[in-house]
Amino acid sequence: MNDPDAPAPPRRKDARRNQETLLDAAATVFVAKGVDAPVRDIATEAGVGLGTIYRHFPTRADLVIAVYRHQIEACAEAGPTLLTAGPTPYAALVRWIDLFVDFLVTKHGLAAVLQPGNADFEALHTHFLDRLVPVCAELLDAAAEEIGSEVTAYELMRGVGNLCIGADTDPRYDARRMVGLLVAGLRRPRG
Repeated sequence: MNDPDAPAPPRRKDARRNQETLLDAAATVFVAKGVDAPVRDIATEAGVGLGTIYRHFPTRADLVIAVYRHQIEACAEAGPTLLTAGPTPYAALVRWIDLFVDFLVTKHGLAAVLQPGNADFEALHTHFLDRLVPVCAELLDAAAEEIGSEVTAYELMRGVGNLCIGADTDPRYDARRMVGLLVAGLRRPRG
């Protein structure tokens, strides 16, 4: 007899890798075309059939939520990796902020799929803060000699997020350039 409360068996590595490929493809398409992009574009990008996508994600909301969670994890995991691989902690912070901006471009489309007040939306927002604020704080702490300590991780992330709002609706606005100016402004003057 099957126990309904028993944990699901671990998925095979190739199944996890295939799902990650699909989520990466969906994120790429969402960044380029928005969360309303045709599912066939995602299937083409991932190199799979439409049935594969619908088997894993029966609704667009399921797919968007999965991409959002996947990107949170990728962004969280990138912080420590960038710190150890980067030439300086500040360079690691700059690269992480670039990844964060990519993530935010996809995230803004989430509002079209989920409305605030929805339990899924609230849970994702909490997960977002719980996972990413500590990573940003670690990067800021590591870069403290170059930037000082005037800004908190939450403030920086909120500022970056605010600069990204509306970037997809105004072709004259370059959010990435504005974020670059914000991050460059964190550096202490040399001298």
